Amino acid sequence: MIEGFVALYIFMLAAFTGYEVISKVPVILHTPLMSGSNFIHGIVLVGAMVALGHAQTGLEQFVGFVGVLLAAGNVVGGFVVTERMLDMFKASGKGGK
Repeated sequence: MIEGFVALYIFMLAAFTGYEVISKVPVILHTPLMSGSNFIHGIVLVGAMVALGHAQTGLEQFVGFVGVLLAAGNVVGGFVVTERMLDMFKASGKGGK
């Protein structure tokens, strides 16, 4: 029972810390931060798939599936944002190279 409270406490602390860190990032840095953290989203996706593979009950499978779904969304979203950011640096074609 105590282990569950410790895990919940760690989760809440991580969520609060993550929110505080991200909320302090200037708007101009959000896109580079997103593109630079794609590898972290990939690691989260692999971890969610491993957790889903070890799920035994229906609730564990549901939570694992939601984790995989959200992690995959993060990876795809990160690549979409990175592509849009890189498109901003391409030559426009009007008098350019």
